[in-house]
Amino acid sequence: MKTIDFFTSHTSVRDFQKKSLSAEMKQQLVKVAQSGSSSNFVQAYSIIEIKDPKRLAEIEKIAGAPHYITQTGVFYLFVADLYKHHQFMQQANLPSAGLSNMEALLVSVVDTTIAAQNMAAFAETQGLGICYIGGIRNDLFRIAELTELPPYTLPLFGLTIGYPATKNEPKVRLPQSAVLSVDHYQPLTEDLVARYNETTADYYVHRGSNQQKTDWQTKMTGFFQEPRRPDVEKFLKRQGFLTQ
Repeated sequence: MKTIDFFTSHTSVRDFQKKSLSAEMKQQLVKVAQSGSSSNFVQAYSIIEIKDPKRLAEIEKIAGAPHYITQTGVFYLFVADLYKHHQFMQQANLPSAGLSNMEALLVSVVDTTIAAQNMAAFAETQGLGICYIGGIRNDLFRIAELTELPPYTLPLFGLTIGYPATKNEPKVRLPQSAVLSVDHYQPLTEDLVARYNETTADYYVHRGSNQQKTDWQTKMTGFFQEPRRPDVEKFLKRQGFLTQ
């Protein structure tokens, strides 16, 4: 398969074989994650492998992700992590104010996301399937309690990785003209959205599982109709962020 075809055939997997990953494979996954780009070499993330069945079951319930956290090859929690750097500041008898602002938080979020995507892409080259689990943010306070997170950390998402049992067809992405502009921002046009709605409506009706009568615009307006996860801001403040 050509490299371009490999990447454009990506789809999230939510149905895995009951088969664990080897210790060697997990070591490689983490090594590749660590090889991603990092702003100023800050490396502001931690990866927590959740093994305990009780913790996995509770995280799965919090995330609303039936079976594909507890029945997978491995489940990782990706944490934006500036606590290591807080430790350095304490050791140097310096204030940690530089860690609590929005820029520091963004650096840690970007670092964490790059590491996770490196891991995800490598996993798929090995014939594995992946699914990001943003639902862990449904209850950040409990996730932090379950995993004993210190200040200056933020659990961003989970990543479940395993051997696929079944896979849906890849979703058709927005046309490049909707995401690529030259020199200035280009808003969406009604015609482009209408054509893309037709494409996505066809996908949802005919895909292999969980067929729906919907389209991209309908899903997006439903998704953003009400503010989501208002406790995230409270959690960030408790963890030492957004204090300035």
